[in-house]
Amino acid sequence: MYKSLSDRLTGIFDRLKGRGTLSEEDVNTALREIRIALLEADVALPVVKEFIEQAKEKAIGQELVKSINPAQMVIKIVNDQLIHALGNEPEAINLNAPSPMVMLMVGLQGSGKTTTSAKLAKLLSTRFRKNVLLASLDVYRPAAQLQLETLAKQTDIPSLPIIDGEKPLAITKRAIETAKVQNIDVIILDTAGRLHIDDELMNELKSIKTLSNPIETFLVADSLTGQDAVNIAKSFHDAIGVTSIVLTRADGDGRGGAALSMRHVTGCPIKFLGMGERVDQLEIFDPHRVASRILDMGDIVALVERAAALSETQDQEKLAKKLEKGHFDLNDMAKQLEGMQKMGGLSSMLGFLPGIGKIKDKLDGAGLDDNLVRRQLGIIRSMTKQERRAPNILNGSRRKRIALGSGVQVMEVNRLLKQFEQMQTMFKRMGKMGQKGFMRQGLGAMMRGM
Repeated sequence: MYKSLSDRLTGIFDRLKGRGTLSEEDVNTALREIRIALLEADVALPVVKEFIEQAKEKAIGQELVKSINPAQMVIKIVNDQLIHALGNEPEAINLNAPSPMVMLMVGLQGSGKTTTSAKLAKLLSTRFRKNVLLASLDVYRPAAQLQLETLAKQTDIPSLPIIDGEKPLAITKRAIETAKVQNIDVIILDTAGRLHIDDELMNELKSIKTLSNPIETFLVADSLTGQDAVNIAKSFHDAIGVTSIVLTRADGDGRGGAALSMRHVTGCPIKFLGMGERVDQLEIFDPHRVASRILDMGDIVALVERAAALSETQDQEKLAKKLEKGHFDLNDMAKQLEGMQKMGGLSSMLGFLPGIGKIKDKLDGAGLDDNLVRRQLGIIRSMTKQERRAPNILNGSRRKRIALGSGVQVMEVNRLLKQFEQMQTMFKRMGKMGQKGFMRQGLGAMMRGM
């Protein structure tokens, strides 16, 4: 996420840190490089101009003069400016209205509206405990309504039954009537997109908005389109009045220009980031945490939140009871590895750690990728039930058989068993805290151990 911008900025800061004191020329040079980095990241020119002007005012003013560590002070100033450009504070989704509340999803075709609608429904259902109804108004794109219906089934969210030939306004009316009868809190209306903005699209959206009176109108924009996403957002906002923005494919966005420009250009807050294809991969947008990722300071909070969201309380209690008795076997280790896969894999998790950008190439060279987790799971699954429960019986011949069955070298089996022993020791220490102590630590402690 935002890798190219992160690499450029951390490189500039590394050069500043190598100097004991900073002259005004040093600061000006650094700010010129930051300006180029932001422009190359597709950040809108007005945003870059304001960013550099405000940063320069602070960097060459009293803040830097009084600082014990000028280089660190420059980093703090840039961090503060990034947070300001991103919106200062996270803005909560608006749920302050009588039920049923309508949320309207708009955007161009291919921006990820349908998937985002399902993700938002999942988030509202699990985190905010709302009864949600999904309804597709996209009668133009082949199988669009079926796509939303399928995603709704995957997330256990009800969807409005499809009636062939029904028009968008009629679907909207039926969705509202159904929600009133079924005691629904939130209706999410997934509207049709177009390949480009046109009068027909906007007129249809205006009619739907007038009829449904949405509490939130979400513009779903593909962050990979960079400056185009910003221009599209402005056009939609000017035409129909957008209240919030969702940036999709943020996990693949190396530049970050859309995120840094949206708030300034449209005046609308970014409220969510789409981080992958799965329905649980929608993150609440937090300017402080996004700025930390851009500056390679990591985002441990997001990592722990992701772990907590995927952990089953019953599974944690079961494992806690086992640990109290000093039990931790290869079945338990396999569950931890499967949990890592659900969290987006090892590479996704590494992206949340501070300073990882500087050693990413070395980690890639060491083979610490998602294939490693898959190979380790393959090794464990090649063992018998008895071997998984009692790893101490794994002698040389058994290890050779397991290596052959999982398609790896014996040394990889040995390495996995060594890792298991280390985890077993750590979890035994955790077990001494008792079940309540373990439950307080949760998956965060497990993640550190792994």
